[in-house]
Amino acid sequence: HILEDFGMNYMAQRVADFGTTIFSEMTTLANVHEAINLGQGFPDFAAPFFVKEAAVEAIRAEINQYAPANGRSSLREAIAEKVANFYGLIVDPNGEINVTHGATEAIFATIMGLVDPGDEVIVFEPFYDSYLPSISMAGGIPKTYTLRPPHWEIDEAALTSLFSDKTKLILINTPHNPTGKVFSYEELTLIANLCQKHDVIAVTDEVYEHIVFDGLTHFSLASFPGMASRTVIISSLGKTFSVTGWKVGWTIANRNLSQAIFRAHQFMTFCGAAPLQEAAVIALSSQKKYYDELTQLYTKKRNYLVDALSSAGLTPIAPSSTYFVMVDISALDFIDDVAFCRHLTREIGVAAIPPSAFYQNPADGAGLARFAFCKEDKTLEEAARRLQRLKTG
Repeated sequence: HILEDFGMNYMAQRVADFGTTIFSEMTTLANVHEAINLGQGFPDFAAPFFVKEAAVEAIRAEINQYAPANGRSSLREAIAEKVANFYGLIVDPNGEINVTHGATEAIFATIMGLVDPGDEVIVFEPFYDSYLPSISMAGGIPKTYTLRPPHWEIDEAALTSLFSDKTKLILINTPHNPTGKVFSYEELTLIANLCQKHDVIAVTDEVYEHIVFDGLTHFSLASFPGMASRTVIISSLGKTFSVTGWKVGWTIANRNLSQAIFRAHQFMTFCGAAPLQEAAVIALSSQKKYYDELTQLYTKKRNYLVDALSSAGLTPIAPSSTYFVMVDISALDFIDDVAFCRHLTREIGVAAIPPSAFYQNPADGAGLARFAFCKEDKTLEEAARRLQRLKTG
């Protein structure tokens, strides 16, 4: 060791229960065993040329110093124009938008800016794995609603029972990672009514808003009657434009909510990379054709991986959105999802993610595994070839 360890535990209590993320563990395992990594959700194909060129041009134009803490005005204006075009929302770019260092920071800044110790936050599980640590560090109390396979439906009475006079936020991820569920108009109407009845703020994580299949529609909760003033929209550039490493995200909310988020955000990252924000302006100016082609691309990849998993003797649950497929492994002879995913990586040469990490009670996800299809066709083809080994043990 380069630095001497005095054997003392200096770790703060607020992070003492947080282990290494499952993504890190499975990626390391995949690298050791030279497995095809269908675990972590990032594309292995090139980002659009016009988006990359915009970043290069911004750097050459010397847009290389700090951006304003709430984001470059050009990007805030582009975000406002986009949500007006897609959702009919009229947003003031000078007070109702905060540009963040990716959606994960947007989630953390939102929760830190709005949740006090003892406040309750309703979360749908399985959930993106940063949700609960963010709530915990703010001193909030998570109240989980478990979505059950294969249809991941919401029961009105069960959801209603989670609301109380202590409920501050409800966190909704639609389109939903990892299930691929798209919350229906009726489900969002129910949530909107409950939020207004109990004076609850809705935080909507919409980073997969443009990866929706089978003619379904993604509805933004802020566009529902009475919800614009009590909704925080979170989205980002990474999933739509295959630039997950750029970490360009944003929040949209009324002025009071945005100010609370800003106060937390300014002391986290202060700002993201200025040239990448300027490139995001060009990306968000994309016409409908780009988004249609993105849907077609991922529909093809979804269908291929679902068929490959079925051919290998597994039971995939075809997603309606995102670029993930959940597989029901409950009938297989493994103690849980972690054991299955480790076996798959070491013996079959394909890495997946055990979704038990996305549940408050890990046992609720023990019968599932998550695969990503945001990969080149040749990557998916090699994964399909290797998965056939499951038939021979």
